[in-house]
Amino acid sequence: MACNRPGHYAMAEPARGADIIDTAPAFTAADVAMLSARLAGVDTLALLDDLLNGPLAADIAVVSSFGAESAVLLDLVAQVRRDVPVIFINTQKHFGETLAYRDMLAERLGLTDLRVIRPDPIALAARDATQLRWSYDPDGCCDLRKVQPLARALGPFRAWISGRKGFQTGRSALPRLELDGDRLKINPLADWDKARIDAHFELRELPRHPLEAQGFASIGCMPCTSPIKPGEDPRAGRWRGWDKTECGIHDPAF
Repeated sequence: MACNRPGHYAMAEPARGADIIDTAPAFTAADVAMLSARLAGVDTLALLDDLLNGPLAADIAVVSSFGAESAVLLDLVAQVRRDVPVIFINTQKHFGETLAYRDMLAERLGLTDLRVIRPDPIALAARDATQLRWSYDPDGCCDLRKVQPLARALGPFRAWISGRKGFQTGRSALPRLELDGDRLKINPLADWDKARIDAHFELRELPRHPLEAQGFASIGCMPCTSPIKPGEDPRAGRWRGWDKTECGIHDPAF
């Protein structure tokens, strides 16, 4: 601190170090490849334990639609850690049954950090004032009500967990770990088949989504989801009549 008294010498303040902004990506393709190699052959619970209780513990979230098979992933996660953030995007077009199932399942599994994210009301007023965008522009509706809100919700996280399965149509090449922008995306059920999913429901006595009994095999927003007919693909009831199979939050290559 400087001093003006004669004979008193001021002590120089230490030079401040230069501010450095870390612009490195959270994950690279090489990072994902190394992690995939390290976790190759590890069973699902061990995979989740490694990721949820390791260096990523504070930087990882689960994203769930609380749809037809969501209970399996959420049950596995809850067995490892019940306080992991679970993100649910309330598009404001969901079935009432889905919202009730969400609350019941979160309570039953003891999930303590359920985060319900909604679309930006200003964006909705500007781009979907009639609430009918789904009927003429389903891609735009999904972007407005699901993709953009999820991007906001994932802002604090370096990694996220998805419930996708490899046996679902168009997802046969789904890896357990993949790069999503510069985030790590984890697909713990990538190598699970339908029989294993159903067996887990029975083993753990998990409740089924109430709409399954009405013929809904894959459940999304109410206007764009319909029951399937005998012999149809489980996802045939999503966006029926449109050339669309994904909402936009997942890479269509998987």
